[in-house]
Amino acid sequence: MDNNSASQVRRVACIGAGVIGGGWAAHFLARGYQVTAWDPAPDAAEKLQRLVDAAWPALTELGLAEGASRDNLTVAGTLEEAVAEAEFVQESAPEDLALKQDLLAKIDAATPAGVVISSSTSGYPMTDMQTRCTNPGRLVVGHPFNPPYLIPLVEVVGGESSEQWAVDFAAEFFEVAGKRVIKMDREVPGFIANRLQEAIWREALHMVDNGEATVEQIDASITDGPGLRWPLLGPCLTFHLAGGEGGMAHMLDHFGPSLKSPWTRLEAPELTPELRDRMVEGCEEAADGRSIPDLVADRDKAVIAVMRAVGEVREAR
Repeated sequence: MDNNSASQVRRVACIGAGVIGGGWAAHFLARGYQVTAWDPAPDAAEKLQRLVDAAWPALTELGLAEGASRDNLTVAGTLEEAVAEAEFVQESAPEDLALKQDLLAKIDAATPAGVVISSSTSGYPMTDMQTRCTNPGRLVVGHPFNPPYLIPLVEVVGGESSEQWAVDFAAEFFEVAGKRVIKMDREVPGFIANRLQEAIWREALHMVDNGEATVEQIDASITDGPGLRWPLLGPCLTFHLAGGEGGMAHMLDHFGPSLKSPWTRLEAPELTPELRDRMVEGCEEAADGRSIPDLVADRDKAVIAVMRAVGEVREAR
């Protein structure tokens, strides 16, 4: 594929049709793509169809693209058949490095020249996975969040042998396909979202292990606490507002010393002037011209909307 034609992709190959691969297939179908899937499991076709059928009501409610249909799904008998006419490939095999290396090499050998190959890996760097490929430059990570048909985030990053055009193409393709894309500047183990999620998860395990909190208390602390604010602003802009009219600068200057308090088992970085300035400048950039009152108003509307939506789901149980 030409690296300027991401919006012209019509046929996607999904290699691996488990929970993640099947979720990708459902998403692409809902966006109007022709999808060819392959999975070595003998019952893969039946399981994939059940997954797509289960996801379709939610996708329908979100809004289907013109021409979207479950009939656009084909399950190929071989990997080679699945990628023969692919214009984009999404690999979603189990998290086993040797398996990924071998499979990506086979996909690379069978996929038409110039077609970008993306991996759904949740932790392996592409640098480690592309080692056996003849054309490693076209391989990138396209890390989704489960379920891929519902959660919009995709983190895109290349490896040491990846070429920038492939990273740019994948990022553009995912955006065209309705995803919220983070194009990472460099490889980070676990990427961005998993590292943040893992930090909370590890602290939760510590608290349960030490008898400091129950599972129910931990979950409620997020669902009825900071989690209500994060859908719109995220943790950084949330703390930006915690500084009042002074924003992140005031928040860090006032609360910075608490970073050394034993609130978590994680070691906090030194709050150097350079780190402080990067956070302040980052919040100003993320705010994109919106004032503190503007952000507060947006946050409050979003929190109310989330609370009402969650309340409806709870009442319907």
